[in-house]
Amino acid sequence: MYERRLAEEITLPNVLRRLIRIVAALAVAFAWSSFAVARAADASSIAVIQSLVRSSMAANHLKAVIVQVRSAGADVYTGAFGESMTGVPATPDMHFRNGALAFTYMATLLLEFVDQKKVTLDTKLSTYFPAFPNAERITLRNLAQMTSGYADYVYQPETMRDVYADPFRQWSPEELTQIGITKPMEFEPGTNWGYSHTNYVILGRVLERIAGMPLADAIRKYVLEPMGLKQTGALTTPEIPQPVLHAFSSERREQLGIKSGVPFFEEATFWNPSWTTVEGAVETTDITDLTASIEAVASGKLLSPASSSAQIVPSLIGFGHTQPGCPSCRENTAEFNYGLGVIMAGGWISQSLGFAGASGIVGYLPAQKLTIAVEATNGPGAYDDKGNAGLGAVAVFHALADALAPNTLPALPH
Repeated sequence: MYERRLAEEITLPNVLRRLIRIVAALAVAFAWSSFAVARAADASSIAVIQSLVRSSMAANHLKAVIVQVRSAGADVYTGAFGESMTGVPATPDMHFRNGALAFTYMATLLLEFVDQKKVTLDTKLSTYFPAFPNAERITLRNLAQMTSGYADYVYQPETMRDVYADPFRQWSPEELTQIGITKPMEFEPGTNWGYSHTNYVILGRVLERIAGMPLADAIRKYVLEPMGLKQTGALTTPEIPQPVLHAFSSERREQLGIKSGVPFFEEATFWNPSWTTVEGAVETTDITDLTASIEAVASGKLLSPASSSAQIVPSLIGFGHTQPGCPSCRENTAEFNYGLGVIMAGGWISQSLGFAGASGIVGYLPAQKLTIAVEATNGPGAYDDKGNAGLGAVAVFHALADALAPNTLPALPH
């Protein structure tokens, strides 16, 4: 769901934008010229990164932020700010949920199977699940690229009602699939673009059948280990490996009937994320694995040139449109378009992540070989009277991108 919200909320508030311009101008005056030439961190560039993060934290009421900046594969800065819990400072080695980055891994796994001649992007869903509606008209590419037309199970009233009523409930892939495929199609397959978690739950189940093993094992064998990821993995319970970045939320305020003005801020770290995607792809990670992941995808490390191009070269620009009854439907533009499990924002290859009081984003800018990864948790002030909050990590990411690579991350259309 954070990918969809990214498209809606990635533009910074005007006040924060003015603040960033001021700080970024100062940064350019004394730090970034040497940064661009030397490709190495120095005291002044580190000070600018820290200043930008702290300003964004204050403006967006964030409790903790972990950030990593890399240039040409070399670490420029890795640091943590704020507290994980009261009296417990956040640290760069803390683990958190990786959200929709799992979609990136699943799309990469699909393309590896394409390279191995086990399947093609045009293989019909009916090959694996013939009873699903329109399965004979939907391809694996449609699933991976969000053009199938299946409704998003996440945004159905019964899903969110039940998630908030019991945030520790274990959901099965079959339950999630059933919700999505029994709703009316949002559009005819291949005729529009609309973000839907249902696509990747179904795709994950297909990948299991192609691999002949549990999805978690296939992702580990074919994606995580070849990428060299040491801190990323799937768990069958809501556990997060130590050390843990704790998260807190007010999003159940309305569900629990807590009135505006009454303080409400609850621990959400170990809420069950099984409803967010297919079993076997519900993963945890750390900030270093985020940067390693997007760099591997951007370089096509695991794929043939053709498959890498299919994943990260924009192919949907000009495709898609808004339509009644499909709130996620939109046109793909040069400023925002969807590849196979990745978001292209301007010149950046990116992905968003987050769950229950936390948000994150990681992006790679090929033109400058620049990588930025951010994970953030909300403080009480991040929530409005109804328990809604923006994506704090996106604000931090924008602040850093605007300073390190000005004019490369355009505001996305609403």
